[in-house]
Amino acid sequence: MTETFKERIVLRFSKNFLDILALRLIQAEPMWGYKIIKKTEILFGIKLRHGAIYPLLNSLEANGFLRSRQEVHGRRKRKVYEITSRGIQFVSAYYDFLREQLQMLDIKG
Repeated sequence: MTETFKERIVLRFSKNFLDILALRLIQAEPMWGYKIIKKTEILFGIKLRHGAIYPLLNSLEANGFLRSRQEVHGRRKRKVYEITSRGIQFVSAYYDFLREQLQMLDIKG
C-alpha cells in the first residue's frame, strides 16, 4: 500500500515539477533530452514524452536556467545541456522551500 502512495507522489511530482526534475538531473551531469527521458524512466519509472521534455528544455534555456552546446557522437549531433548559476539558484530555492515546509512542526492556525 505504501508503494502505491509513493508511486502517486512520484507521478504528481514529475508532472508538476518537471522543470525541477530536469534541472536536478542536468546539475548532476550535463545531458541531452533523450538521456533525460531514459534517466527519468530508470530512476522514477516514469516515461516522459518527447513532446514534454524538449519544449521544457528550450524554455529553461530561454529563461537562463540552462545553456546548451552541440556535440557530435558518431554521426549524431546532440544538444547537450548544462545548468547555469541561475539554474543552480532556482534549484537551491526549491530545496530551501522544501526544508521550510518539512521543518514546520506546528501548522495549526
